[in-house]
Amino acid sequence: MIALASDHGGYDLKCRIIDWLEERKIAYRDFGCYGKDSCDYPDFGRAAAQAVAGGECEKGVVICTTGIGISMVANKVKGVRCALCADTVSARLTREHNDANMLALGAGIVGTNLALGILETFLNTPFSGEEKHVRRVGKIEP
Repeated sequence: MIALASDHGGYDLKCRIIDWLEERKIAYRDFGCYGKDSCDYPDFGRAAAQAVAGGECEKGVVICTTGIGISMVANKVKGVRCALCADTVSARLTREHNDANMLALGAGIVGTNLALGILETFLNTPFSGEEKHVRRVGKIEP
């Protein structure tokens, strides 16, 4: 299951991602927000990150206007490795090398088509499991 969260700035992109996930029959849980009224991204990003860290969801996607703030919030949750990606190469490498379990997107930075390509790459790329990457990921959080 995929945890989803956004603030008002990421709401439209989150809705498009929900359509994409439903078309592919990929299960998700939406932690909010649920409209375009101004809101605080930490409330929703933290909830999604806690679901990933707690094992309720396998991976997560969080979205705000830049992706920066909501990725910072997600990374405050122990056990989360959230990567802000604006291209498919970064999405692939963060999965292969960092075993990232959350993806942050900036709705005001990437367009819908690119965002969906980044998402697809993120979800379909496995962690390499190479010893050097396992060792490095182990050093991220004591």
